[in-house]
Amino acid sequence: MGEPFSALLLREADGKVSAAVETIDEAALPDGDVTVRVAYSTLNYKDGMVLKGLGRLVREYPHVPGIDFAGTVESSSAPAYRPGDGVVLTGWHVGETHWGGYAQKARVRSEWLVPLPRALDARQAMCIGTAGLTAMLCVMELEDHGVTPASGPVLVTGANGGVGGVAVALLAKAGYEVHASTGRMALADRLKALGAAEIVPREELAEAPQRPLLSERWAGAVDAVGGVPLAAMLPQIRYGGAVAACGLSAGTALNTTVIPFLLRSVRLLGVDSVMCPLARRKAAWARLATDMTGEALDALSDVVPLAALAGLADRILKGETCGRIVVDVNA
Repeated sequence: MGEPFSALLLREADGKVSAAVETIDEAALPDGDVTVRVAYSTLNYKDGMVLKGLGRLVREYPHVPGIDFAGTVESSSAPAYRPGDGVVLTGWHVGETHWGGYAQKARVRSEWLVPLPRALDARQAMCIGTAGLTAMLCVMELEDHGVTPASGPVLVTGANGGVGGVAVALLAKAGYEVHASTGRMALADRLKALGAAEIVPREELAEAPQRPLLSERWAGAVDAVGGVPLAAMLPQIRYGGAVAACGLSAGTALNTTVIPFLLRSVRLLGVDSVMCPLARRKAAWARLATDMTGEALDALSDVVPLAALAGLADRILKGETCGRIVVDVNA
């Protein structure tokens, strides 16, 4: 028997999933070569789906959710990590097929971990989390494909969400003119504080355009929602521009034409953070550690205890949360 610890445990009965904070034994942790004393995790859209038992993301119960976490190595048989090392984990289907970060301890494979950047503590790392990493990967994709601050304005959809908020802050710090799209106009001042130069009401992207090309408006975009808003922006991307797409909260279907790609050389760049190669992850975290200030991280996030998560799942799925929700697993 190992040391007992607290975890948010999901159980399934009669097709329904329930969540409760329970005390479990360390011996119950899954296989892995590194055991981490978790300090913080986060609540993401995918976590909301897991907590509600949606999408068959979890196949075996009982289960500990939480797709990312930050903490300190407690024990390791991997040469790359020693006890006391600060680490971050995002992706690799942790929290889905492997027990995740909604617990005071986690055991994982060493190749899934990234060393915690020296400029960040565990809480700040989870203010960034999966959403922030995804936003950084989107910005890097735009840069790699030639979208610069001199190219023109860049649109961010779902700007009051986790990915969108970090993307606004990152792009603004890099010198881009950021146009932030949101359906919550009451939070426009928050987006301007993060660096948005213009607020685009969600209604402007609520319908797929009737024509394949419209006036050129944006040099690029970080699209965190997909669906109709993505279809609506493509005919308005400037010649040679690019859209980094990473979300689907507005739907998975994309009803558009090939005309923007053929006549304006627009590029649609898919961005995945779950299976992103380690070298790219490390490069993104290095950028995040320097490009995200402590003030911006504090403005983006709220901290909640484990016990609050079950009640927040519905809200994040309905788009009612704002920014990043950081989970203190020891509270």
